[in-house]
Amino acid sequence: MTGVDRDTENVTLTALLARIARGERDAFSDFYERTSARVYGMVLRVLRDPGYSEETTQEVYLQVWNNAAKFDPKQGSPLSWLITLAHRRAVDRVRSEQSGSEREAAYGASSWYGPFDAVSEEVTRRGDTSDVVDCLGTLTEVQQRTVVLAYYGGLTYREVSERLSVALPTVKSRIRDGLIRLKQCLGVQFDG
Repeated sequence: MTGVDRDTENVTLTALLARIARGERDAFSDFYERTSARVYGMVLRVLRDPGYSEETTQEVYLQVWNNAAKFDPKQGSPLSWLITLAHRRAVDRVRSEQSGSEREAAYGASSWYGPFDAVSEEVTRRGDTSDVVDCLGTLTEVQQRTVVLAYYGGLTYREVSERLSVALPTVKSRIRDGLIRLKQCLGVQFDG
């Protein structure tokens, strides 16, 4: 893009933002058509997930609709303002997802591994895996599948959820219930 083209784009986008600030939907549509590919591309580079990138891009344009009046052309170009909004939104999404994953991991470690450790220790103490195989047979099919994927397949709860196309809380409940049944079948004594 040449300097003249860039100047023309700045004038056009600034005018569109002023119209958006007055609630003109056709101006918003035009602004979106002119800028959305660049915004989505930048968000995708940060998030690396098309679904999250689409959601985040939508959030950016909602923010534009609600805050177009706050744009100040003295502070920079409309595209710079827009890309800054998009970048911040994408980084916030990364931080939010990371924080959620860390909370989930901490919760999983404190809530689920204790009962498995008791079962695992009992199996090791007995030295007889046939008891575990027999007890796995007492589980429902869905409990058995989730427990096997998590503990014998080495998958995380999230990976089990994705593999089975089941919500994460459902996977956690199935594993918890399955481990309780395994402990009862093996005669493992535990607290909790």
